[in-house]
Amino acid sequence: MRIVGNIPHPDIRITVFHMNEKYMVKLEAGPMEQVFKFDQEKYPGFDAIKKLVDEVFISNALKRFNEMFLEMRSAEERMKDEGLKIKD
Repeated sequence: MRIVGNIPHPDIRITVFHMNEKYMVKLEAGPMEQVFKFDQEKYPGFDAIKKLVDEVFISNALKRFNEMFLEMRSAEERMKDEGLKIKD
């Protein structure tokens, strides 16, 4: 797997990889990440992937990150309620 490039964004890290005839777009926010795989034949290059990862794509990813964060916190609270110790 090799890094093809990064797509700048002020709130999340977006890295594009290439492996096995697929582009993988990895979005990272804190302890969470989302990965999308796209066929190289359909999107023939980094520029095509950059166009695909537009404002709507990123906005939807940010919403999912928020949902993921809330679920992570909810799971931690359930652990605390059951008396299980977790480090802050």
